[in-house]
Amino acid sequence: MRRRLVISYLLLMVLVLLALETPLAATLATRETDRVRADRLADATRFASLANPALRGGGSGPLDGELAAYDDLYGVGAAVVDRDGRTVVASKSWGPGPATSSAVEIALAGQQFSGPESMLPWLDEPVVVAVPINDGGEVLGAVVTATPAGKLRRIVASWWLLLAATGLLAVLACVSTAFGLAGWVLRPVTELDAVTHEIAEGDGTARVRLRLGPPELRRLAASFNNMADVVSDVMARQRAFVAHASHQLRNPLTALRLRVEELGPSLTDADGRAEHRLALEETDRLATLLEALLTLARAERAENQRVAVDAAEVAASRVAAWEPLARHRSVALRLDTADVPAYARTVPTAVDQALDALIDNAVKFSGAGGEVTVTVRAADGGIVLQVRDTGPGMTASQLHQATERFWRAPDVQNVDGAGLGLTIVAVLVDASDGRLTMRQGDPRGLVAEVWFPAPEDLVVEPTATEPYTVEAGRN
Repeated sequence: MRRRLVISYLLLMVLVLLALETPLAATLATRETDRVRADRLADATRFASLANPALRGGGSGPLDGELAAYDDLYGVGAAVVDRDGRTVVASKSWGPGPATSSAVEIALAGQQFSGPESMLPWLDEPVVVAVPINDGGEVLGAVVTATPAGKLRRIVASWWLLLAATGLLAVLACVSTAFGLAGWVLRPVTELDAVTHEIAEGDGTARVRLRLGPPELRRLAASFNNMADVVSDVMARQRAFVAHASHQLRNPLTALRLRVEELGPSLTDADGRAEHRLALEETDRLATLLEALLTLARAERAENQRVAVDAAEVAASRVAAWEPLARHRSVALRLDTADVPAYARTVPTAVDQALDALIDNAVKFSGAGGEVTVTVRAADGGIVLQVRDTGPGMTASQLHQATERFWRAPDVQNVDGAGLGLTIVAVLVDASDGRLTMRQGDPRGLVAEVWFPAPEDLVVEPTATEPYTVEAGRN
């Protein structure tokens, strides 16, 4: 935007300079030409007063010497012609041409001639002056001078170069001033754009400085800061409400579950025991939901602090933690990674919680005899954590909705879960400037990949060492 403003200022300045300097350049060329023409007319008039004897057959007299001296001193060719156009006396550099011929004709008609009106640097024709020689009202002949255009062209070109240099200095001054002015005007806009990106990336404390630019943009910056404060306050209140509500509900929910559990021994009817079991399952489901809400609130409230985490080590610990559950459900859980550190730059606990949610879903939906493979590798300047299972997978439309809060696939409504696991993964990955991608497995199952950037001071490269595998046994 600054470049466009400077170009508009520069274009306006160039138009103003052209409007001012073009007439001035033409005036200077005409002035210099008029000065030369006036000098040559005065000289030609003096020669005409000395030309009567030569035209009346009385000899050239002093005219021949005068023309020779004039030619030697000024380099201007001059000649005296009679009424028939024949040359009577001429200097050594005199050379007739089309311009002098027309000038002689006008002078023999009794009128003075001088031309051209204005000498331009690219013209090469001489300055021609012709004066009639009169005697008692009778035209006896004419005096013609031809001044070479070289010196006059150089003078006009010098004036024009001076004007061009002055204009160039004015343009440079305009560009310098325009850059300063554009920077002063656009500095608040530039900072507003940067702060907007920072807020969009999760830094809710970023604000625009108020003492930049013109008053109108200062008011805009103040309004933006007020808006950002209001939005941040609303979001903080919303997250705090979710966290506090979830936390406050845990104690009464625990007490409720204990009371329901204590009712079990007093139930003798089979239907009553079945309802009692369902009530306990619902309280467990509600406890899981509250725990997921607390986790989500903490993830959304977390600041954008970044830490370097060895993703390979974290993946190994999470696979080891989930191995008993996988074994209990007859699911083979494997870890496939190079035996070297694989550092990722994330918000705290992002790798742990993302792997927990993805492995939980994979083990849950793979079913007995299924396989879950966790892979860690370096790619695209960062670290990729892949969780692949052999479960039923998801359709394209389900993959599009999978990260929505409380969303669950129609065919798994009765499976334990709160519908917040993938939402938590998406929030943590986004806060870490990473990417979450999911796709259908081949030939079946689901492939979930999480990419985290590598720390800036570390170079993560793939290695050719043999991977190791952790596998849970089957019942």
